[in-house]
Amino acid sequence: MTNSVMSAGPPSATDRPLGNPLGSQPTRVLLLGSGELGKEICISLIRLGAWVCAVDSYQDAPAAQVAQSSRVLPMTDPEALRALIAEIRPDLIVPEVEAIATDQLEWAANQGIQVVPSSGLAAMCMDREALRTFAHDTVGLDTTPYRFAQNPEQLRLGAEQVGLPCIVKPVMSSSGHGQTMVHTRQDLDEAWRVAQTDARAGGHEGRPCRVIVEALAPLAHELTVLTVSSSAGIATCEPIGQCQEDGDYRQSWQPAGLDQAILEGATSMARRLVLAMTDLARKQGETGWGVYGVEIFILKDGRILFNEVSPRPHDTGMVTMISQRLSEFDLHARAILGIPVRQEDLELMLPPGWSAASKAVLTRGEGEVTFTGVPRVLSEPGTDLRIFSKPEVHGQRRMAVALAKGSDQDEARRKTDRMVQGLHARVGKD
Repeated sequence: MTNSVMSAGPPSATDRPLGNPLGSQPTRVLLLGSGELGKEICISLIRLGAWVCAVDSYQDAPAAQVAQSSRVLPMTDPEALRALIAEIRPDLIVPEVEAIATDQLEWAANQGIQVVPSSGLAAMCMDREALRTFAHDTVGLDTTPYRFAQNPEQLRLGAEQVGLPCIVKPVMSSSGHGQTMVHTRQDLDEAWRVAQTDARAGGHEGRPCRVIVEALAPLAHELTVLTVSSSAGIATCEPIGQCQEDGDYRQSWQPAGLDQAILEGATSMARRLVLAMTDLARKQGETGWGVYGVEIFILKDGRILFNEVSPRPHDTGMVTMISQRLSEFDLHARAILGIPVRQEDLELMLPPGWSAASKAVLTRGEGEVTFTGVPRVLSEPGTDLRIFSKPEVHGQRRMAVALAKGSDQDEARRKTDRMVQGLHARVGKD
């Protein structure tokens, strides 16, 4: 597939001082969220000479292990977050998670700090209601039928209107948190309870968390189109195929291997959305620069529907660490620093007809985690591995990702299957 670039009419690129992060004039980045994606963003920023402070709610998070500085605090606490911003005095704030006091991002933007992609977009993408309204009503993208509800009665009415089966999600959540598949009317009360319990921003002071009720789409495929907004305009990567379990990423592959017309339709939809989001950021005096992970549904009848967008690198995009000349993390770092991202930066580094794949490595148990079998799984040609180095697991946690390339999609995916099977996790100190 041919990738495309179109002008977003962005403001002039900034030319930040880079290359001496411990000197007197470093470009200072405050990274909010220090998981596996944050770790790779941090590494890409440091390679370009930036200074990074990595923040998370727990000690020794992955990005904190590689950043020049780190902090531990609840990022949903407005006072704590504002105090941290005042202490660090960053040039850029890079959110890597949704659970952030977004009013403080707006405050920071008003102080002249560059918020990635913008303070308004970071807040909108946390809120399924605001995002769905913008994508459907403002941009005009097709979506599944949906309704919003703020109490159990409205939920029952919404379910009747969109039809059963349906999916109920909190408007403030991600990665499957608080999500329930509803098959009968008897399931609705439990769906409401789960949404209130597991939402990122649940009920407080007597105010419940609103939910979205979506019709269950007859899915054929799910795609991620990584879309970059930079000083060079809007660019799209080759679409990525993916599969999920319980609303969370399990495996992805690039190219997606679908009909050309479908890929072009999905890419066009992603460009339209990110162009509109960038324009909105510019109207509010911000750049809108960065990588966006645009999630798209392909239905069995061939229709293309918008699902969601993350205003940051996407977990399914970890495959780009083995498939592209520059990974999604490199592209994000370049874009937010004002470096133009052009067509050649999005090239696949695969022989003609080849494919690349990624697969999450899940670990279950309680305690510290170490892996054996690494030499064996990496002895197979065309493979790579990222161990996230998370300090502990409690229950089930994604602890690594297997990466592989092969002569076709099946071979690449089978390689990642073998890699995951060949790794052995040891949980606990003894």
